Amino acid sequence: IIGSDIMMVLDECPAWPAEYDYVAQSVDLTTRWAKRCYDEFKKIAKDGQQIFGIVQGGTYQDLREKSAKDLLKINFNGYAIGGLAVGEPRKHMYEVLDWVVQLLPEDKPRYLMGVGTPADIIAAAGAGIDMFDCVLPTRNGRNAFAFTENGPVRLRNSSNIDDDRPIEADCDCYACKNFSRASIRHFFNISEMLGPILVSLHNLRFYQKLMAGIRQSIEKKQFANLADKQLKKYETLY
Repeated sequence: IIGSDIMMVLDECPAWPAEYDYVAQSVDLTTRWAKRCYDEFKKIAKDGQQIFGIVQGGTYQDLREKSAKDLLKINFNGYAIGGLAVGEPRKHMYEVLDWVVQLLPEDKPRYLMGVGTPADIIAAAGAGIDMFDCVLPTRNGRNAFAFTENGPVRLRNSSNIDDDRPIEADCDCYACKNFSRASIRHFFNISEMLGPILVSLHNLRFYQKLMAGIRQSIEKKQFANLADKQLKKYETLY
């Protein structure tokens, strides 16, 4: 009714760690909800609108596989992987991606929910993920944390009091083209909302460029080179 292009089914996202029996019940509940959501969607959807299922199962391989296989029977427009970036070690997230991505159809979008850091996005893209969402750019922006190619810049630090440089020298975002680190620090210190807005804008631009670079490298069949160069760098920085 509100005109969404892509809708997600209702699901349950267990916190990490969670006991096997609880996660198993959660997967069954999520699958039942997914079928009900899909059936209602088919009754009212407008042309072009899509609905995605959400694969759950925690860090249990058999439950992830069960969730994916049950959702595939419903035949969604795309498939999301949920229940990651909820406190589990990064290696567990990568393992889950290896299990699940190979089960999902290549001709439909694969969406990793709530992820993540620059390194996580590159690793997930390498595993076959197409879409992401995450609060990091704006949440960190509201807290004076700026993403840059050389690591984080914390704008509240006293080292920025007289710094007339932009957040990042070669960035073309509105914040970097019009404001210095010193001025942005001042905005935070006087609780002026312009500070969080500007750093959020910069962070969003950083992520836009990150994704553009990934897409271009895939198109040119050079993703492996990008991953080799950037993955360890970002894991160290962030």
